[in-house]
Amino acid sequence: MNPLPSPSAPVLVEAVGAASEMTVPQLVAEVYEAAPAAERGHLLEHLLRPLGVLSLVAIADGIFAKIRLRSGWRNLSIRFEDIQQVRTTDVVALVDHAQQVSVEVVDGLAQMLGASPVMMGSAAAALLVSLLLQRARSRQTGAARSDAATSPPRLG
Repeated sequence: MNPLPSPSAPVLVEAVGAASEMTVPQLVAEVYEAAPAAERGHLLEHLLRPLGVLSLVAIADGIFAKIRLRSGWRNLSIRFEDIQQVRTTDVVALVDHAQQVSVEVVDGLAQMLGASPVMMGSAAAALLVSLLLQRARSRQTGAARSDAATSPPRLG
């Protein structure tokens, strides 16, 4: 006979199930929403750096292009006023676009979040880091398999 599950087991199963339904952009937006202003700025800076001005104009009614162009291309600096104007839906759109341009940028969030004790205090951040690391590992495994399949057989 199986022991009865603990009272918290259904809550854990529900949380894991809900998390599996969320996308990376949604998780990043949730982390952004829970983060203090300074950390929000760092998160936005990380996501904006690799994107060109045309990309930024096309996202979230151009809010990120305005931020990027105002602060100068070389010295990206997110102001408190900028952070107050960015909605979570804007962050979802930014992350969605950023991972189409460079999946490494989004995967780099795992390192950035892991280095911040404030950010890692959030369950969403911990889940996001775990998901990003898992995704990076599966890509590396897939690349290794692809390399092995395309390399010529070794002779004796």
